[in-house]
Amino acid sequence: MTTYRPFLRSVTAAAATLASIGALASESPRPLNFANDIVPILTKASCNSGGCHGKASGQNGFKLSLLGFEPGEDYEHIVKEARGRRVFPAAPEQSLLLLKAINQLPHGGGKKMDPNSDEYKLLTEWISKGMPMGKDTDPKIVSIEVQPKQNTMKLKGEQQLKVLAHYSDGYVKDVTRSALYEANDKSMAETTEAGLVKLFDIPGDVAVMVRYQGKVTVYRATVPLGAPVENLPAARNFIDELVFAKLKQIGMPPSPICDDSTFLRRVTLDLAGRLPTIEETKAFAASKDPKKRDGVIDTLLASADYADYFANKWAALLRNKREDKRDITANFAFYSWVRDGLLENKPYDQMARELLAATGDVLENPPVAWYKRVKEPQQQLEDVAQLFLGTRMQCAQCHHHPFEKWSQQDYYGLAAFFSQVGRKPTAIKGEEIIYHKRGVATSTNKRTKLPVKPTSLGEPPLDIPADEDPRLRLADWMSSKTNPFFAKSLVNRYWKHFFNRGLIEPEDDMRETNPPSNPELLDAMSKFFVDSGFDLKAVIRAIAQSHTYQLSAIPNEHNAVDRQNFSRYYPKRLPAESLFDAVNQITGTRSSFSGLPAGTRAVALPDNSYNASSYFLTVFGRPEGSSACECERTQEASLAQSLHLLNAQDIQAKLTANDGRAATLVKEEKPEPEKLRDLYVAAFSREPRADEVQLAEKHLAKPRVDPEGKPLDSVAAKRQGYEDILWAIINTKEFLFNH
Repeated sequence: MTTYRPFLRSVTAAAATLASIGALASESPRPLNFANDIVPILTKASCNSGGCHGKASGQNGFKLSLLGFEPGEDYEHIVKEARGRRVFPAAPEQSLLLLKAINQLPHGGGKKMDPNSDEYKLLTEWISKGMPMGKDTDPKIVSIEVQPKQNTMKLKGEQQLKVLAHYSDGYVKDVTRSALYEANDKSMAETTEAGLVKLFDIPGDVAVMVRYQGKVTVYRATVPLGAPVENLPAARNFIDELVFAKLKQIGMPPSPICDDSTFLRRVTLDLAGRLPTIEETKAFAASKDPKKRDGVIDTLLASADYADYFANKWAALLRNKREDKRDITANFAFYSWVRDGLLENKPYDQMARELLAATGDVLENPPVAWYKRVKEPQQQLEDVAQLFLGTRMQCAQCHHHPFEKWSQQDYYGLAAFFSQVGRKPTAIKGEEIIYHKRGVATSTNKRTKLPVKPTSLGEPPLDIPADEDPRLRLADWMSSKTNPFFAKSLVNRYWKHFFNRGLIEPEDDMRETNPPSNPELLDAMSKFFVDSGFDLKAVIRAIAQSHTYQLSAIPNEHNAVDRQNFSRYYPKRLPAESLFDAVNQITGTRSSFSGLPAGTRAVALPDNSYNASSYFLTVFGRPEGSSACECERTQEASLAQSLHLLNAQDIQAKLTANDGRAATLVKEEKPEPEKLRDLYVAAFSREPRADEVQLAEKHLAKPRVDPEGKPLDSVAAKRQGYEDILWAIINTKEFLFNH
């Protein structure tokens, strides 16, 4: 017997442990509770989803709270509404709630559960016991836990998750079958209703959001490719160290460093929104300075072109929108404030503070123009949260955020910071003076009807004196070195600007259930930004100087499938304004915009009003400034865009302009190969290949006829040939994309 005593002791200990946490994976022996036991069934079956009975108006006379966040209201709708016709305790199986769910009676949502399922049996038991609501003293769910929390998986591998719900009395319940699962990257993984994660053949990191009864957690899987990573480029800064460490971890060899011409075109487009000039390209190619790339970065950051380009980005996000002719003063003043701040490199926290706490009129203090477009406290808090904190709060206005921890109380606590913004008209029609109204700052929770004090996200409520502007407290919290959102939101937004993908994607949806692809890098960049004194140019310089940014866009045999680890540069289409200016630059023409000096670049337009006069800007997706979301800018290709570049009248006019590049090239007394060289340098910042020169010369030598069939003279024929070559160039992917 002595031999078996250690074994018996271990079995006894294991049994005691199981007993202490409850009967996992078995039915709870405790009394039924509507919120704990019934609501999760409705959520799992999508009964309370936004597309079914959970939408604002309900469905076919039956309404539930979205995702079951208000169980008290759901109980009233199911048990007491319509004279209780949905449940029948005397014969539970005949209850309308069950007959619809198993599709025995016509149901628009179809069959939601099987009569032999545990969910059906539990609903039947609940109805037979008189539909108990449960007591206020019943245990409440505290958190959920997923097992495993994270691990390394193989390509096309599978992982069964286990989800445990922890209650306030220490009870733990296995809720794997009742939880909801969703992968953050559908191209990398899919999940079953039972929590089985199935990977595809894309390496990297994938997260699976697990949701149960208003609680969320995340499972993270690292999926290595497993290729040998050797001869990495030298790390130039902390960005390279962390990116290359991740590439080693997953076995993803990076592409080599790009050549000088590719770098110059890439960085000029990304920092200044324009193509390099022929002179800049030739000087850069001729330079033997080993630090010439850093020099170009510094030159561009000091230029007015940089300020124009990034002011264009921020003005759209800050809704510098002209809705009336009288808005022109505010539009120009606000744009100039943004541009001047970027040009002088005003600290980011200072710009945010000047915007949030703006008072006075637009002539003396241009940031107040933001309050002209964003009028209501709810709209103000949503824009601030999305733009400066990377958090989307819109859902929390009406219900608990389905993918986050933020509640209605958090929403209205943030709104309270803007509750004392006062307005009064000025002598200029349509303009207002913005001021702080003396009074206690509170907002009213729409559901509870109770007042809510100003509350920063994740912080306790504040008691702010009536004579103190609460917006200053918000600005203090936002710019604090310990703020978990402010710096991360900016560096993630700028990372996407340069790499076409954020470390968190979308760039303004930062939450626990949407983790970064490289958490260590995001933390390091955030710390760097804070330590720099919120220096925007310092962030840009660190990114542009890194070898990570300077990698080639051409994939190697291993990293073509990479979409999130930055083993190569991800090509991106030129934004509408940059492409518009690039077409003008390559064709040697200028466009004019009403009320602006001739030759004003599209990236320097102060507001959205100029879109109406330019179909080009509209069709290529220049935003109207109607929201604080980057998603308003269209980056998707379309047939309309292709047709416009191929045969639009304004494109033809640029190609055939008498003072345009084609006409100029014909008049130049240079050998044709040299002219073609300049043309390729202007468009692509590189020398043409021998076959490209040969093909172009052959095309230029072709005889041509006019519309009436008469032969053209040699000058006219050659000019038409150059027009054709220009037309072909602006329709190439190499021209349309930054690579």
